[in-house]
Amino acid sequence: MRDVFKAMGNFETAFEKMYQITLNEAMILCALKEASDKVTATNLSKQTELSPSHTSKMLRILEEKGLIVRSLGSEDRRQMYFHLTQLGKQRVTELELDKVEIPDLLKPLF
Repeated sequence: MRDVFKAMGNFETAFEKMYQITLNEAMILCALKEASDKVTATNLSKQTELSPSHTSKMLRILEEKGLIVRSLGSEDRRQMYFHLTQLGKQRVTELELDKVEIPDLLKPLF
């Protein structure tokens, strides 16, 4: 089990070094790219299976990195919607897992 955690840690470190984002941030970016409609933090939390508080933290970090923007709902001004910026779209396009060395122990998972 320790080998799996070590392999996952190495993979995550290599991924973050290559793309300057974490795996959780990448999941949110991919979810936003695949969305066909307005996306709320609640929707992203459910889709990525991250806790609402962790999703909120990831959204704040992605916004600070200039990868996403938030906008107010036109019908309900209390509702926040999230969208990829041009830089965010570019970063999602760069996410090609074959560029990152996946440890042999983790290959069956991919």
